[in-house]
Amino acid sequence: MINKDTDNKLPIYKLTSKDKVLKYYDDWTKNAQFNQDMIDWKYTAPVNTVQLLDKYIQDKNIKILDAGCGSGLTGIELKKRGYANIHGVDFSKSMLNLIPHNIYQTVELIDLNEPLKYNDNNFDVIICVGTFTYGHVKARALNEFLRVTNKNGYICFTINEGIYTEYKFDKKINELSKNKSWNVLKLFKSSYIVNKDVDAWLCLAKKN
Repeated sequence: MINKDTDNKLPIYKLTSKDKVLKYYDDWTKNAQFNQDMIDWKYTAPVNTVQLLDKYIQDKNIKILDAGCGSGLTGIELKKRGYANIHGVDFSKSMLNLIPHNIYQTVELIDLNEPLKYNDNNFDVIICVGTFTYGHVKARALNEFLRVTNKNGYICFTINEGIYTEYKFDKKINELSKNKSWNVLKLFKSSYIVNKDVDAWLCLAKKN
C-alpha cells in the first residue's frame, strides 16, 4: 500500500490543541475563505454522506443532529433533499457564523469531545461529516452519539483516512458491533477532498 502522507495535505492537520484549531478556524473563516476553499478543493464529503443516508430514510421529518456542522455544508445538502428538522452543533463560533439562515432549527456551540447535553434517545439520525479528522474529535464520541440516538436510528459519519487506525476508529467501530450497540450497514472508502488527494472512510450504522 502506498503511503499517501495524508497528515501533510493541509496545515490544519498538524495542529494538536483545541486552542490552535479554533484560532485556525477564526482565520480561515474571514471573508468566507473556508467555504471558497471547500469549493476549490472539491470537498465532496457532505454530498456523499447525505446521499448514502438518504437511501435508508423515508420520513423527511425525522430529527437530525448535524454533529460538527461547521459552516452548514452538510445541512445545506440535507435541506436540498427535503429534510427540515435539522439541528447543528460545532465547537467553532466563527464557523457557526457562516451558516446560512433557515438551514437548522437550532444551532449550538458544543465540543463533541465532551459529554453531550442531550437526553438519551433524542435524535433519529446523527450525521457527522469532516469532524473525525486530525486534532478534532476522538473515537469515544461515537459512544455519546449512540446514547442520544433513538433505537433503530442511524449514525452516518466520515473518518479521515489518515486517522482511521491512528485514532483507533477501526477498533471502536468493531467494539460497538461486537457488543451489539449497533449494526454497521455500510463502511467503505469514499472521496473526501478530491483536489487534495484525501479520502475518507464513510460509515452508516443502525442503533440496536
